[in-house]
Order: sequence, then structure tokens, then C-alpha cells
Amino acid sequence: MRRHAMWVAGALISAAFRPAVAQQGFRIEQVMSAPFPTGLVAASRGSTVAWVQNAAGVRNIWVAEGPQYGARQATRYGDDNGQDLTSLRFSPDGRWIVYVRGGGPNRQSEIPNPTSDPRGSRQAIWVVATAGGEPRQLAEGSNPAVSPAGSVVAFLRRGAVWSASLTDSSPAKQMFEIRGSAGSLTWSPDGSALAFVSNRGDHSFIGVYRVADQGLQYLDPSVDRDGNPVWSPDGRRIAFTRMANERDRLPFMPLREGEPWSIRVTDVTTGAGREVWRAATGRGSVFQGVEGDHEIMWAAGDRLVFPWERNGWIQLYAVPVAGGEPTHLTPGAFEVEHVALGTGGREVVYSSNQGDIDRRHLWRVPVMGGQPVAVTTGRGIEWAPVAAEDGSVAFLASDARTPARAEVIPAGVGAARRSLAAETMPADFPSRALVEPEQVIFSGADGLPIHGQLFRPRDMQTGQRRPAILFFHGGSRRQMLLGFHYLGYYHNAYALNQYLASRGFIVLSVNYRSGTGYGLEFREALNYGARGASEFHDVMGAGLYLRSRVDVDPGKIGLWGGSYGGYLTALGLARASDLFAAGVDVHGVHDWNIVIRNFQPDYDPAARAEVARLAFQSSPMSSVDTWRSPVLVIHGDDDRNVPFSETVDLVAALRQHGVEVEQLIFPDEIHGFLLHRSWLAAYRATAEFFERRLIAAAVGNGR
Repeated sequence: MRRHAMWVAGALISAAFRPAVAQQGFRIEQVMSAPFPTGLVAASRGSTVAWVQNAAGVRNIWVAEGPQYGARQATRYGDDNGQDLTSLRFSPDGRWIVYVRGGGPNRQSEIPNPTSDPRGSRQAIWVVATAGGEPRQLAEGSNPAVSPAGSVVAFLRRGAVWSASLTDSSPAKQMFEIRGSAGSLTWSPDGSALAFVSNRGDHSFIGVYRVADQGLQYLDPSVDRDGNPVWSPDGRRIAFTRMANERDRLPFMPLREGEPWSIRVTDVTTGAGREVWRAATGRGSVFQGVEGDHEIMWAAGDRLVFPWERNGWIQLYAVPVAGGEPTHLTPGAFEVEHVALGTGGREVVYSSNQGDIDRRHLWRVPVMGGQPVAVTTGRGIEWAPVAAEDGSVAFLASDARTPARAEVIPAGVGAARRSLAAETMPADFPSRALVEPEQVIFSGADGLPIHGQLFRPRDMQTGQRRPAILFFHGGSRRQMLLGFHYLGYYHNAYALNQYLASRGFIVLSVNYRSGTGYGLEFREALNYGARGASEFHDVMGAGLYLRSRVDVDPGKIGLWGGSYGGYLTALGLARASDLFAAGVDVHGVHDWNIVIRNFQPDYDPAARAEVARLAFQSSPMSSVDTWRSPVLVIHGDDDRNVPFSETVDLVAALRQHGVEVEQLIFPDEIHGFLLHRSWLAAYRATAEFFERRLIAAAVGNGR
């Protein structure tokens, strides 16, 4: 049986512990029991959609077909074994679904194996009939692209391009050899050629492989980084983005402008390329993408739809392939996030926070321009739209009390939205016991307005003061919302915040600067991250806001977060232990110089002494001397985002300073835990830690 290594300084975490505050009637297992949907796709023909449901760690593919959209389960996996299902792709005729099972390798080429299975794990391409049946493994690899010709799947294996047959069991074979590594596999509309990105370190090319004559060419090569290829509907041209290689750029530092990026179109036959559009200098000169199949989309009327941040918000524009001034499709002070083409490429369906900045709703707009029209409204959250050939729009949705689920608006005027696979919601999911978080706006310590979501226990009584907890999301390019989140990691975090509120805590989820959702200047906040940790103003502002509330016990304020949120948790404890009584740091960043190198291996702190000095001063490790409050650290030791050494070194430093440290360590787990039981163990430990450190302490002190 898998064992979690756990060391507790002081008292052991006791599952039998019960807080003095009355319980609200649900367990952490219940609020995290709902299946979480991801990877929604639509078949290129007809009205069939498919998605993955992760039900308590058991991942399966579900399918629904119009006009009735009765959902059915296509695969029958049955274990919480950490084997992810991703990259769903329909065959052109809609009869088959190709997908990837298993996670990607780390830098040591190790596939995630969170159960510590002595047989190891594999990442492989699989196929299953849309009607259901026994899945068949095609080959080891990832990133499948199904040919429009219908019988061939191209995919990646260790950076090389391979292919496998959908119709027989012949072994997979490497399609061609290139220098560097390949990515962004994209078939031409007739399946006669495959476009890809050839990554070569400080530059990249757009390559095209012709199947018939096995010819290979690179389109319009330069010293820049070319990417995001998309074919024209006639298969004669490819559009792509071009970005300059600016060697001085480092992650986790503000970047408001740079060498302007551009869109180019190349004739595949001649290889001749030309610039169709170039970003202006200043705002929008640095590329910012959206979520969708393509960052740029070749739409009807020979128009290219693309994201641009010219007005300080990530929004959509369209430009004729022949060139000219772009049309602003989505004007206003809001962000566009999930994007798909619909109705034969004549319109764009997208999610945004237009008019509802702490939620997401769906909109549609013609690619020729015009007034955007709301597809969904209300107090819910909607994202990841896909448009079926018949005009139906499927998407994912949630709200404050209802977790994520797949929904559809069938084709036809006035058709009402309906849930897909509603029967999979557990009968004991505690929707009625959940609270609706309140939008609050408070000031960071330097006066910057900061948005948050406040969870107040349902049994609050006038005159009571409760322990309170701050939550900081990761990323930092994230935004917590007024409901269950559209990313699984934060869907879980929202559930824990609800559970903490049910246990008697007031919880404030903080959308600190350098997060997304509030425009370029907020996201690229001056001196954020490794350039000065300006987000600490928001940590302090949130703590002082809670301390000022009449319903908060000012001496019992804790904080928690994961990844970047773990960084801010550690920073708060290191710099303000007089304000924060305890914290839970989940795989947090503790020394920026280590984490920057993890994302950019050629970063050499010794060669950039001033940058490295400021990065360390912006890190919790620089302030360990003033850290006094107890902390629970949680980390998986196969973390590919934040090196496990970050927690090893922090614990060693805190021990030297006599700080109480508790640990929960998951052997072979990655950054975003793959096992449902890992999430449950981490969140149980978090709640019990705060109950002992804040609620029990408050009762013991007579509060």
C-alpha cells in the first residue's frame, strides 16, 4: 500500500480532532466528489462532442450526440491511478476518438508514476470507438494529429514525428528526421502534408512534410521564433506567428513591451512569405495567447482572427489575408480567454469576463465585425466552447454551488442549454450546504485595488469573531472566480475554501497583482515576482483588511496557497509573522534563482549578479530570520514545475531558526497531483492544521 511520508513537529495531526465550532454537515470527500470535465472537443461532421470526466481520480471519455445529446461513457477505466487522459481527437468520420493516456516526461525522461508502480508508467496514443468498446493502443507518444484522410495519426515521440495507422495493427514508424524537436503538428485540409514547428533553441522554423514524395521544406526561415501554424482552407498557404528572440527575457518578471510580433503568410508551393500584419510598438507588442485549437484562426472570407493586447486587454481582432487594418472584434475593458470558430468559420465563439469581471460567460461575434452577442448570462461561469457542424455549441460550466459539468445549447432558434451526463453528479454532493462567495475589493498596502472572493460561514452570528484564512492562487497568471474554477487545480482549491468555511473559518481568496483578468498593467505589475515581490503589498493589504473586519479574530489569521500561492504564503510568514499566525505552503517557490533556472536552464545567476541579487531578495529564503509562525509544507517529489529542493532547503532553514514545521510529502507525485487521494490527503491535512493552529488555539485562549 502506498504510504505518505509525514513528519510533524510538535503534535501529530489527528483525524479524530474536532473543532469547537459546529460542523456544517459535509466532509471534504463530498465536496471533492463531483467529476471534473476537461478536453471538450466536437467532431468535424455532425453534432457529436466528447470530453474527459475525472471522477475521484477515475478518468474516462464521455460522448454525446445531437439532437438529443444523451451522454454515454466510451471508456471503462476504473482506478485512481494517476494516468491522465488528454488530447482527444475525432477521426474525420467521427467513428473514432484518439487520445493520450499517461503524463509527459520530466527532464530525465521519466513518465509520472504517482502510484510508485514497480512496472513503471507509459505515455501512449490510444483509440476507442465513439460508440464505445475496448480501447486499442497505437503507440507510445503524445500530441496526436489525425489526418483528414482518416487512416493516419501523426504524433510526437521524444521530439520526433511518428505516425501510426488507425485501421490496422502495423507498427508505428518515424515519418522523418529533423534537427531539434518538433511540435504543433497540423495536417493540411486534404491530409497530403503535415505542418509543424521545428524548435532549435534560440530560433524555430515552420516545416512542411509532404507525404506523397516524402519531401521536407522550411517556410520563410529567419533568426526568429516562428510558431502557431494554421492552414488555409484550400491547403495552399500557411499563416504563422513570428516573434523575435530576446535573450534578456527571464520568466516571473514584468514585460510590458518588446520587439513587436507579427503574422506572416507563406505560399506552400513556392515557399514565398510575406508579412500580413505587425503589432504596434508599446502595448500589445508582446504576444499573449488565448485558449483554443489555434492561436490564430483562418476564418471565412480569407480573414485571420488573432489575439492582441493593443488596448491593454487580451482581445480578438481580424485582418484580411491580403493585408490591411485589423478589425477590433471585441472592444471593451475585459479579457478574452477561450476561443473557437463556429458556423463554418463565419463567427467566433469565445469566453470573456465582459461586464462580469470575476466570472466568465460565452459570446459570439462575426469575423467580419459587428456587435458581440451574449450566448450565456447570469451568475454562473461558462468556458471552453466548441461549435459542432450543425450549429450546436457545447461548453463547460459551473457556478458558486454547482461544480463543473458539460453543457450544450443545441442548434435552433431559442434552444435551451442543457447539462450533459447530469446523472454522474454524486447524490450526496453538498450543493445546498455551500456558501456563495461575496465579491470584495480592498486596497493593497500601496493602494492598488485588489479583487477577492469572501467565504463567510453559514452559521455566523452577530458579534462573533472567527479565525480567518487567506488563499493565494498559483500561476501567477490565474484569476479565481465567484464559483467553481475552470481549471482542475483551482476547482479543487475552491472546494477546499468552501470546506474551510463550513468548518468555521472566514476565507478570503485573493486575486493579487500579476494575475490575469484585469488587464495588461495589472498582469505585468511593476516589480512583481523576481523583480521585487510587489505582490507582497497585496498579501499585507488582504491581511490588514481581514484584521479590520468586526467578524474576524485579528490574532488568528492564517494563509495558504500552492505553487505561486505557496510563494506568497511563505513570503507572508517570513515577513509578517506578527500578522499571520500559521500557514500551509503547497509546493511553493522559496528562491527565485532556483525556479527561474528550472524554466530557463541557461539562466546563470553568477553571470547576472544584480538580477540574481534582486531575485533572492524577492524570495522567502531571504527573510527566514524573521519567520516565526508555524507552517505545514506539502510537496510531491517528482514536481516538474517547482523543484522539490525548494521545500528541502526551506525546511532545513526553518529548523535552524526553531520554527515549527510540519510536512506532508508525496513520493513520485508531480506538481498538480495526479491521484485524487493525494488531493484528499493534502486538503485534510490543511484543514486539520488550521483547526489546531487557529480554532483550537482561539478556544484555548478564551476567544
